[in-house]
Amino acid sequence: MLKTLFLAATLLAVAATSCNAGALGVRDIRIAGSPEGRALFAVVWYPTSDTGKAAPVAENPAFLGIPAIRDAGIGAGTHPLVVLSHGYGGSWRNLSWLAGELAARGYIVAAPDHPGTTTFDRSAAEAAKPWERPRDLSRLIDALLEDGDIADRIAADRIAVIGHSLGGWTAAALAGARFDAERFTADCTMNTSPRACSLTAELGLDGTGAGRQKLEGELGDPRIGAFVSLDLGLARGFSPESLAALRVPALVIAAGTDIGDMPAERESGYLARALPAASSTYVVIPDAMHFSFLQVCKPGAAERIEAETPGDGIVCKDGGIRGRAAIHREVADRILAFLAVSLP
Repeated sequence: MLKTLFLAATLLAVAATSCNAGALGVRDIRIAGSPEGRALFAVVWYPTSDTGKAAPVAENPAFLGIPAIRDAGIGAGTHPLVVLSHGYGGSWRNLSWLAGELAARGYIVAAPDHPGTTTFDRSAAEAAKPWERPRDLSRLIDALLEDGDIADRIAADRIAVIGHSLGGWTAAALAGARFDAERFTADCTMNTSPRACSLTAELGLDGTGAGRQKLEGELGDPRIGAFVSLDLGLARGFSPESLAALRVPALVIAAGTDIGDMPAERESGYLARALPAASSTYVVIPDAMHFSFLQVCKPGAAERIEAETPGDGIVCKDGGIRGRAAIHREVADRILAFLAVSLP
């Protein structure tokens, strides 16, 4: 049934892309550190009826941003909420293109920087606490639902999470997936995946430290009504039992062109096979590479990045003849269709 509704919603979403989207508002929020969690910075996008001057957000010399009106008012009515989680070494900027797509269709979208695993904060101590990532998102949801300027505009019973790479792992954990450190270690011994297994010590995934109880504990948030993973990593550490028990609708999107260290079959494929078939959808985009889910690169960006940090120019590479914007269009349409069914 979900797949039939998903197909119908896909057609509606594609049709909707031809309509003119409204203006976008954007604002920053900061959450103070406390015994419950670490200090966070996040950016919130939303629909607005304001007519102020829009300026690019999340743009830098390598990547294109999206136009939005800084500190604009939030559009009338209530809106579903989507929280976004970036990958290892990324930032809130990475999925800004998707935030813009969602906000233009009526969603409030919020994305934090995850301390320790973000571009400008590579703290080893914080990186070794992966369980804090889903907690970051729960605390972000708390903060938004308590914010006097935002709370009344959020439909609190319509909340979803989307994540890329390690952010996809974060999204699945927030939806209720449980990590099994012993399983992950054994799997890496038998089926070494260069990237995922090489991060074992760095992310504290071997379960030998004091954080094992937290890593394997309950990280789910019952407010999550749907989740989307975009070429996630570390999926094989989730216990199949916990995945089979999830009743939260899931959309698992994989990059079909492997960059050599994150094969879709072992990551997204594992997740999709373990999730309940009735409430999950698995999509492989053949010409997408792992970094195709990042922002659109500016002309010459790959060469510029490669010159500054050899080997990193791959972040601007895709796997086929389509440009990244076309891949983004497909991904956005699929997500919009999925959310239309999952968060009615």
